[in-house]
Amino acid sequence: MHHITIDLLLGSYYALKHHAASGVDDMTWYEYGEQLEDRLADLHGRVRSGRYRAQPSKRSWLPKPDGRQRPIGIACLEDKIVQQAVVRVLSQIYEEDFLGFSYGFRPGRSPHNALDALWVAITRRKVSWVLDADIRSFFDAIDHRWLMRFIEHRIVDPRLLRLIRKWLRAGISEDGQWSKTTVGTPQGAVISPILANIYLHYALDLWVNKWRNDKGRGEVIIVRYCDDFVLGFQYRKDALCFEQELQERLGIFGLEIHHDKTRLVEFGRFAELNRAKRGEGKPGTFDFLGFTHSCGRTRKSGRFTVIRKTIAKRLRVKIKEVREAIMSCRHEPVAQQGKWLRSVVQGHLNYFGVPGNRPRTDAFRTQVIRAWFAALRRRSQKARRLTWERFQRLVKTWIPTAKRLHPYPGERFCVTHPRWEPYEVVPHVRI
Repeated sequence: MHHITIDLLLGSYYALKHHAASGVDDMTWYEYGEQLEDRLADLHGRVRSGRYRAQPSKRSWLPKPDGRQRPIGIACLEDKIVQQAVVRVLSQIYEEDFLGFSYGFRPGRSPHNALDALWVAITRRKVSWVLDADIRSFFDAIDHRWLMRFIEHRIVDPRLLRLIRKWLRAGISEDGQWSKTTVGTPQGAVISPILANIYLHYALDLWVNKWRNDKGRGEVIIVRYCDDFVLGFQYRKDALCFEQELQERLGIFGLEIHHDKTRLVEFGRFAELNRAKRGEGKPGTFDFLGFTHSCGRTRKSGRFTVIRKTIAKRLRVKIKEVREAIMSCRHEPVAQQGKWLRSVVQGHLNYFGVPGNRPRTDAFRTQVIRAWFAALRRRSQKARRLTWERFQRLVKTWIPTAKRLHPYPGERFCVTHPRWEPYEVVPHVRI
């Protein structure tokens, strides 16, 4: 707890998003900064003396691509500041313990690092079967007693443990009504990602690492990003045995496999040939971190590769959202519309601009352009005179060109995970 200083709280305050939604206190980032030094000094005194009280999180709902709604918990500003400070302390401790195949919400790691690791593992290791697993309502099912037992393995300061318990017990405020929480941690809270990683580190990661060394007959690989993880197996028997034991293992800690999103598919360099011998169709596909992964061949050499494309359903939903937004703001100044559309298209390309996904990124850009053209022509009777040739000037000015923005997975993975040599200080990295 002695690491929680005023300077750390100050850095945590500036690390927060300036325009984030406010919690139950209705305090914005800018309002809190008007008397920042005095408020941080008072907050630091209350945290160190134990007089600090956590406020309930304000419940908000965000639509999901499948039509359902995701519950989001919005903490008040002081809770965010203290949580950010605690996250910095806990990260220094647990980054020494977390295993290499865990990528979610860790410093220096991104979803594309997880995608690279998965691509390299499937193409360069003996993988014939892929288990795409997902935990049902993970953040809402975290058991507080197990979580605190896990944290107590590395944290012995009772003041910090008491502080974490306050956030877990703060409850949820929705429409002015407070409700008690006995399980789960709010999605959207600053401290929730690291608590989730700690929970799965003990409940899943350590067990998987031991299972593949003790019980796996062939090679077993795993890549996990928060509660979404993919495993690769050399033998089908290993995959079936693991899937059964995985359900039992997670059940001990109050977790449950989402059966609708968990699939075992034949995948790998020999999947197409083996299925053809049995008179079956093409190998199956699986989704991970926004991409549909399928088996394919390179154009020049015909070697096996993993093709990654934007999930078709999510792409349709995104195009529909952008089309509706364009139509609703069609009377705004054209320059303002163009600036916003440039950020939308560029943000989409920054994530989905991976090798092999050019057709899907081109399709997204084309649909955005067509929607903008239709919206501008509906501004008024005079706007209908806008021709496609004149509109192309606006496209060249504001809409970025779709192109590959990420290197090939093998190239980037080899840079971030250099090959082990006896004289190198960098240890060997297992996927």
